[in-house]
Parts: sequence; structure tokens; C-alpha cells
Amino acid sequence: MIDEQLLEYLEDFISEERKQRFLEILEERTKLVTVAIEDLYQMHNTSAVIRSCEVFGIQDAHVIESRYGKKLDDQIAMGAQKWVDVHRHQSTTDCIGKLKEKGYKIIATTPHNDSTFLEDFKIEGKTALLFGTERTGLSQEAMDLSDGFLKIPMLGFTESLNISVSAAIILQHLSDKIRKTDLEWRLTDEEKQEKRLDWTKKSVRSIDDVLMRYEEQLKK
Repeated sequence: MIDEQLLEYLEDFISEERKQRFLEILEERTKLVTVAIEDLYQMHNTSAVIRSCEVFGIQDAHVIESRYGKKLDDQIAMGAQKWVDVHRHQSTTDCIGKLKEKGYKIIATTPHNDSTFLEDFKIEGKTALLFGTERTGLSQEAMDLSDGFLKIPMLGFTESLNISVSAAIILQHLSDKIRKTDLEWRLTDEEKQEKRLDWTKKSVRSIDDVLMRYEEQLKK
């Protein structure tokens, strides 16, 4: 449970328009679909995928950083990482294991096997889309641990798209599709409140000082 009193206190520091915008955006947010990004070498690609998550209402993103370390560029992400929850993992096995524990079906995105075409893919529950590195695609480990495979239809000579482009196409298509189903794709009321508090904190200048004053008031 979040601190409703703290939320009410902090909302006095942001505009009414911003508060309303938070409510509107949270109504379109989902955790039914998430993404997992495996060892991207180019930091701008990781950042661009995070940006696509934010644009299409995907609340959670998972970044596997076993080889290349932290790859999130603030400028490319355009601040999207403030509004998307980015979970970092040290290995593919760890990431996929945690997602499966939460009930996610792991879908590897790859053009190189008997994958389901995007327009034919059906979401029946919690789905994690796994994207691989620019150079070699997903690792064999990731492929072996996946529950299914997905690809974008291509009609030209080129066999693959840039990872950030692929992610944007797939997320736009699937986020639109789930909103037309009877699946419970929206955040729970508690999750919405948690994000309201989180986003409000991130919107208040000198938040540490403000929180300190709040604690002092509670002691009086």
C-alpha cells in the first residue's frame, strides 16, 4: 500500500494539468506485455527500445547486461526511463527465470526459424518479448529457454531490421491488439497508485528537501 497522505502532499508541488496527465497515461499502461533486451552492443538501440516501450504504454522493460554492461543513453531515451520501470539482469537465465516465475510466456523475436508471423500471433496472457544483440541475434541459451518465436514479415532482400525498429513495430502492433481483447491488460488500482507516487516524486524539484520537510511535519 502506498502512502496516500504523502501522495496528496507531493501533488501540491505539481500542476493540475500534470496530475491529470498522469491519470490519463496510467489508464493506458500495461504489464501484460513486457520486453527483455539481451546484450545490445549499441547503447542507442537499448535506449530506443525503452523509448518505444514508453510510447506504446509498456510499463516494464528488462535489460540483460552480461557482456556489455549498462547501455542506456539518456539523450536517445528522451527521458523515457523516468516513466518505464527498467529491470537489470546479469544473465539471460536469471532474467528469463524471473519472468517465468511471474507467469510470463517467453517469446523470442527472430527471423531465422519457423516463427509465427506478427499478424498471426495471439496473446493469451502475460507475454515477454525477447530481443537480441545487433550482431548475432539472440543467444542459443535464450532460444532454448523461449516458449515460442515471432517474426515480422519481410518482402525484400534484407533479412532483418534494426533491433529498435523491430521492437517499435512489434510493440505498436501488440499493444494495439491487447486493447481490443477481453484480457485484463490494465494496471491494477494499487499499481496505478504506486506509479502516481513514483512519477510525482520524479516531477518535484529538490525532492529530497521536500521529503525532509514532510517528515518534519509528521513529527510535530
